[in-house]
Amino acid sequence: MMKPEITDLADVMQNLRPYTQPPDVTHNTAQSRRMTAADRVNRYNQSRQSSASDDNMGTVTGTGRWKVSAKIQQLLNTLKRPKRRPLPEFYEDDDIELEIAANPKDPNAPKPEGSSMTSAVGEQLVVPSGLPRNLEAAIQRYGSATYKAPVATVLDPNGKLTITLTYGKLLSRSQKIAYTLLNKAFSKGGETCLKSGDRIALVYPNNDPINFICAFYGCLQAGIVPVPIEVPLTRRDAGSQQIGFLLGSCGIQVALTSEACLKGLPKTATGEVVAFKGWPKLQWFVTEHLAKTPKDWLPPPRLTDDTPAYIEYTTDRDGSVMGVTVTRAAMLAHCRTQTMACNYTEGENMVCVLDFKREVGLWHSVLTSVLNGMHVVFIPYALMKVNPASWMQMITKYRASVAVVKSRDLHWGLLATKDHKEVSLSSLRLLLVADGANPWSLSSCDQFLSVFQAKGLRPDAICPCASSSECLTVSVRRPGRAGVNATGRGVLSMSGLSYGVVRVDQENSLTSLTLQDCGQVMPGCVIVVVKMDGPSYLCKTDEVGEICVNSGATGSQYWGLQGLTNSTFRVQPLGSDGKPIGEAEYTRSGLLGFLGPGGLVFVCGSRDGLMTVTGRKHNADDIIATVLAVEPMKFIYRGRIAVFSIRVLRDERICVIAEQRPDCSEEESFQWMSRVLQAVDSIHQVGIYCLALVPPNYLPKTPLGGIHLSETKRRFLEGTLHPANVLLCPHTCVTNLPKPREVHSDVGPASVMVGNIVQGNRLASAQGRDMGIVDEESDSARKFQFISEILRWRAQSTADHVIFTLLNSKGAVATMLSCSQLHKKAERVGNLLLEKGKINTGDHVALIFPPGIDLICAFYGCLYVGAVPVTIRPPHPQNLQTTLPTVRMIVDVSKSVLVLSNQNVIKLLKSKEASNVVDIKSWPVTLDTDDMPKKKLPVMYRAPTAEMLAYLDFSVSTTGMLAGIKMSHAAVTSLCRSMKLACELYPSRHIALCLDPYCGLGFALWCLSSIYSGHHSILIPPSEVEVNPALWLTAVSQYRVRDTFCSYGVMELCTKGLGSSVNQLKQRGVNLGCVRTCVVVAEERPRITLTTSFSKLFSALGLSPRAVSTSFGCRVNVAICLQGASSPEPSTVYVDLRALRNDRVSLVERGSPHSLCLMESGKLLPGVKVIIANPETKGQCGDSHLGEIWVQSSHNASGYFTIYGDESDYADHFSARLVTGNTGEVYARTGYLGFLRRTECSQQQGGTQLSGTTTLLGGSATAISQPQGDTSSGGEEDETPGLTHCHAAATAASATSELHDAVFVVGALDETVMLRGMRYHPIDIENSVMRCHKKIAECAVFTWTNLLVVVVELDGNENEALDLVPLVTNTVLEEHHLIVGVVVVVDPGVVPINSRGEKQRMHLRDGFLADQLDPIYVAYNM
Repeated sequence: MMKPEITDLADVMQNLRPYTQPPDVTHNTAQSRRMTAADRVNRYNQSRQSSASDDNMGTVTGTGRWKVSAKIQQLLNTLKRPKRRPLPEFYEDDDIELEIAANPKDPNAPKPEGSSMTSAVGEQLVVPSGLPRNLEAAIQRYGSATYKAPVATVLDPNGKLTITLTYGKLLSRSQKIAYTLLNKAFSKGGETCLKSGDRIALVYPNNDPINFICAFYGCLQAGIVPVPIEVPLTRRDAGSQQIGFLLGSCGIQVALTSEACLKGLPKTATGEVVAFKGWPKLQWFVTEHLAKTPKDWLPPPRLTDDTPAYIEYTTDRDGSVMGVTVTRAAMLAHCRTQTMACNYTEGENMVCVLDFKREVGLWHSVLTSVLNGMHVVFIPYALMKVNPASWMQMITKYRASVAVVKSRDLHWGLLATKDHKEVSLSSLRLLLVADGANPWSLSSCDQFLSVFQAKGLRPDAICPCASSSECLTVSVRRPGRAGVNATGRGVLSMSGLSYGVVRVDQENSLTSLTLQDCGQVMPGCVIVVVKMDGPSYLCKTDEVGEICVNSGATGSQYWGLQGLTNSTFRVQPLGSDGKPIGEAEYTRSGLLGFLGPGGLVFVCGSRDGLMTVTGRKHNADDIIATVLAVEPMKFIYRGRIAVFSIRVLRDERICVIAEQRPDCSEEESFQWMSRVLQAVDSIHQVGIYCLALVPPNYLPKTPLGGIHLSETKRRFLEGTLHPANVLLCPHTCVTNLPKPREVHSDVGPASVMVGNIVQGNRLASAQGRDMGIVDEESDSARKFQFISEILRWRAQSTADHVIFTLLNSKGAVATMLSCSQLHKKAERVGNLLLEKGKINTGDHVALIFPPGIDLICAFYGCLYVGAVPVTIRPPHPQNLQTTLPTVRMIVDVSKSVLVLSNQNVIKLLKSKEASNVVDIKSWPVTLDTDDMPKKKLPVMYRAPTAEMLAYLDFSVSTTGMLAGIKMSHAAVTSLCRSMKLACELYPSRHIALCLDPYCGLGFALWCLSSIYSGHHSILIPPSEVEVNPALWLTAVSQYRVRDTFCSYGVMELCTKGLGSSVNQLKQRGVNLGCVRTCVVVAEERPRITLTTSFSKLFSALGLSPRAVSTSFGCRVNVAICLQGASSPEPSTVYVDLRALRNDRVSLVERGSPHSLCLMESGKLLPGVKVIIANPETKGQCGDSHLGEIWVQSSHNASGYFTIYGDESDYADHFSARLVTGNTGEVYARTGYLGFLRRTECSQQQGGTQLSGTTTLLGGSATAISQPQGDTSSGGEEDETPGLTHCHAAATAASATSELHDAVFVVGALDETVMLRGMRYHPIDIENSVMRCHKKIAECAVFTWTNLLVVVVELDGNENEALDLVPLVTNTVLEEHHLIVGVVVVVDPGVVPINSRGEKQRMHLRDGFLADQLDPIYVAYNM
């Protein structure tokens, strides 16, 4: 029974400080330390599932660092509190349900109750009589009548006055520019002059408004459309590619700029400006020092009013850049409405701190100011940074009556207290606050007034305004206002706003938002508020919606984007009857708000900053305001906070990224972070999904120093933001997980079986072809039944036939061995055992040899004298600490009375380093096969019997369990025979082996198969491939090998090590066209990505795509499936991962969502029968169910010799019976989950390679049992290969569409993790994690008290470690519907890998709990 799952996770914030201290972060710059592969046995027999011991681990170690387990316990405690919202009830984890759960309908949600709103109409636009008729006329008039009057003054960064532009100069310069633009040939060919209506880019830095103004008015006079953009600083600026798209779609070929700016642009080697990413090819043209225009030249006649005047770029929330087109009529109308609303007059002085290229800065300080003949003093951003009070000093100095600022400037001005003495603001009649629509502008305005009222600031001078690129100015508070409704503020309920309704709250309530108005509707404009989602219905009076404007002074389109233009600039509001309220078309402002009394406009958010979480709407700016309220000044920089939402698992999740102060300790940041979580939770009733702190100045900036939000989000999602601290709270935020699955225990196996039959599902069972009959009666057949007898017979009948060749790393032959040489060496080993070892029949002997020939000789030496060999991988000299105890343990557990080895290994076992790990004296007697008795003794040969043990096979499972199996002589013979039939092995064949020879099928191929079938085995130790990756494939080509066997490790070495050198191999003549089968020997789900990339890579060397396949074996039967010589190619299927979690197999199309590609594990060997059974109930499964693979075969092992490291019940592993149906048969349980599928065979090329399931090979198989008959005709060569060919050809016709049963292995049962009632295979989660960031080198997952722990190896700098945490969490949530509890980032090489290249997750888990991983970072998700 599993522990009840903790799903009612936290309302974290009840526990104010989840962290009594910061997470474990260690910085070790050690080089990457890939551990050598080693089979680690669990020496601590902890029961894996129990968590009884988990509660008393809360001890602080001597160093004061928490034990990991205590950390997790603490985390679990915070997660035990009741969750805020009960889950909707449903069972199928389908996307629609996730969607429904993400948008619940709350019956108690407040609904708007007001009547339908009426439009707010501005007063009539009155144009003052003296105002020039348009901007060109203004420049003509002021440039001649008051040509000495200043139009603009710029301060340099030191605050000293620099240059002033007069109206006279503006007239002459802009005319020169207009003339040049229309008459200069800009392209090499000389035919493209610009003509009226063309677009042109204006690229001027922030401190150069004067050149900008001249160029802008030059374009206006020439009728050319300016597109002001930011100065690109590097080849790949944040968002610069998007600007490139805009330039491209506007068809821009020329960029105007200043001399200084051109100098600063990045250049190529030839001195040309570099091509910026995504930009069209541009001609750069400097607008200074132009020649005089001819006397008689006049600007071209005035264009019509509906042609574009300029294009202002705007960016949407995902970073896309659009160009808002403003016509000449709209530009002029807008200047007039601003003139009237702000009451501008000629000769006024204005101070401007804003960006003059767009929005409020452009409209007031470049356009409206010139129309009115005003003088603007520009304060560059660089100066504001060094002297935040400079703008107030300029008001004082110039007695300026107008200042155009943002609330940030008010805030900075307040902080510059030492400069307040000489400031006087009494001349100011209009302080225009451009971002009055921001929720925090209110407090800035209030504080500024309270400090500076004493310096002459009038309360009625403060005028917030609301605007957007699309609508231009939406509303502005009038200066010097009077009357009841001149200004207003509302204290609103945050909760109400999140449901889109306006509700008044108490003044001092924590959950209220105090808003100030943004003034009244502009003159000549009409405003309505329409619903945010769906059709544009008018809102009710107490409902929040999007503000839309109808006037002659709005943008007219997004340049080149017709669809977006229609939905933004051509809105027809609908009444409650669904009919448009009138003919007029409105423009959406992107601002969310409502209308207050007296036509006052209230803005409470923007469409771009809107985040809809679980059906409620939150405004990014409100969240920022709350974050700032948590005493930020100590920990983070006030202006440097980014808030955005990301979509994970069908809902939006809020992320907050802030820049942390350099002096803020980890401890402090975590306390601050938990307080922020709590504040946002209590004020907004919404959870923050991710809170990250980055080092100072790490967030990408916009040119004016603000945060580039879409770029920040992009970096966050692609994992290049490099946070210094990160806290994820998926447990609290993610409320739409599918309901945990409940397993129905009341349905028994019998009813399942009946159900399958009723539904017409086949019960899952399959078998390999028949083995053929051996005539047991004839003596000759009996005589050579066992492998040791067969070797003796071969040594006589084909004495000189070379049976083994061992290659070294150069590819040269290290040793060759004929049948008789092997026999003689084996006899000498037998003598050694009898003489020096005093061996008795049945004694166990440990063979500790490197892969090679000595191992084979020692093995047969043991068999000759009736001893039972145990092959053991020698310890690794560089990793004795891990590998030697395993060797020692196998020697002990196998009850070996003697160790056989060679000189080098014995030296290592007796070395000083080894003595530090195990006691040298405790080894049994050790004999050296390099030091054998010279004198020839009569051999005491002991003939085996069928039941007698041939050898013991020990292996460590991925979970660290050491299991030894008993292989009898009968099983060995049967195994060899089965492989001989499947792979068509005869003496004339060459087989290349590149795998480890210590256990399982690898051992059988290396030591047994050649002796039985007589083929020549080319032995290639994998360790030599590490030295020379091309060794194996070169040998295969050189010996023209048809069948080769390897391990995944070797395949990976080739894929990684030879990726770039395939062409060199080709030139050296390596050709793999000879290969018919290349089988990966494995005990796991086929690694399809590896085999596919291997096939693709080496197809260039002629490797057939059909050749590569995998085998499958396990402890109870080392060879269940194997791709045979004439088998059809392995089939692949796509199954639904979600069904698989519920133990169901449902096939889906390739590429469908949640699909997993599986490849069959070779074909069932002859004589093998498998069924699929339910591991719990032991009922037989239908074809559509995932269950345990049970196997019946004459080469099953005869039982465990011993199991170490796990105490569960293994009694039925070798003698399992079904509880229903055919209950008489006995099976062995493999411990692997899988399923069967009937698949059609495809015919392969060539006459012999047919997919027949023939039983005719019985004849050729018995040939080995009757050697006498053959000896006369050249011995074994005649093993009737001809027979096979002619029969295969005969069955060609019938065999083309043969059905066969494919076995699909999904994974080891004891590796699976049960979470939320479903069964997950770690590899699936790991594969998702591996894909989520390119710097993840390896990954392993395990569970601990129902928390999923993900360990990732970071192949990169340590400052990238925290990039992985959100991505890992998102990916696992999105693809597996699981919440990651802990993310551990470690150095490469920490995840332990065993000798078969499989991950040892349980060993990693033990290391994690014992705090031995030395991680770079551990993130505990809340």
